[in-house]
Amino acid sequence: MRVVVCDDEPLARERLSRIIREEGHEVVAQATTGIEAIERVKETTPDIVMLDIRMPEMDGVRCAKELNELPQPPAIIFVTAYDHYAIAAFKSNAIGYLLKPANKEELVDALSRATTLNSAQLNEIRRLENPMAQATRQHIAARTHRGIELIPLADIYYFTADQKYVQVRHKNGTVLIDETLKELEAEFGNIFFRVHRNALINLDYVEMLEAVDQGQYQVKFKNIDERLAISRRHLPVLRDKVQSM
Repeated sequence: MRVVVCDDEPLARERLSRIIREEGHEVVAQATTGIEAIERVKETTPDIVMLDIRMPEMDGVRCAKELNELPQPPAIIFVTAYDHYAIAAFKSNAIGYLLKPANKEELVDALSRATTLNSAQLNEIRRLENPMAQATRQHIAARTHRGIELIPLADIYYFTADQKYVQVRHKNGTVLIDETLKELEAEFGNIFFRVHRNALINLDYVEMLEAVDQGQYQVKFKNIDERLAISRRHLPVLRDKVQSM
C-alpha cells in the first residue's frame, strides 16, 4: 500500500515511516501539517494517510474531513499522544486510532484494517476533541490496547455498572467505558431504559420479561443468552413500555 505520513514531530514521522517500509508498504510522502498532507495526497494519491491530531495550521480532524471529500479519499489512521480525547477506548474495523508510541503490532494491524473514514466517525472524534459540543452522539467510543472503536448506539444491548466503569454489551462483544450510567441515561434516555440501579437496556432488543419467582422478573434479550434482573421499582413502567411496542 502507498502511505502518506503526517506528523509535526520529525522523529515520530521517521519511526512510522520505518515500520511502514519494513512491512513492505511504500511511504510516498511525508508532511508536517494538515494543509501539507492534503497537498501530498493530491500529488501522490495514497491508499492510507497516517495523521497526528494536534498539528499547527490545520489539525488532523479537519484534514481528515477535507481528505474525505476528495473523489478518491484515502483511508485514515490517526496516531496521537492525547488519549484523554477519547471517552473510552477500543478497536474499530473502520478507522485506526493509535496512541503514541504505537507499537509495531498495533500499527501493522491498523494498516491491515484501514478503510475510508466516514462522516459519523469524524463527528465522533471531533466531539471527543471538543467536550462542549452539543451534537447528539450516534456512537459510543471505547479504548482497548489496540486503539479506539466507535460502537453504534443501535448495536448496543445494554449498559451495566462494573465497579468504576460501565460495561457495554454490543453485537460484537463487550467493552468497558469510563462514563457513568447517570450520564448515559441523561443523554440517551429516549433509547435506553433503566431496569435496575446498575443497568440500562435498549428496548429494541427486549424479547420478553421472564418471571423468576415471587414476583421477580428478568429481561430476556433477542439474539443473546444474557439476562438482566429488573427491580420492582422499574417493573411496572418497563412492562407498559414492552406491551406498547
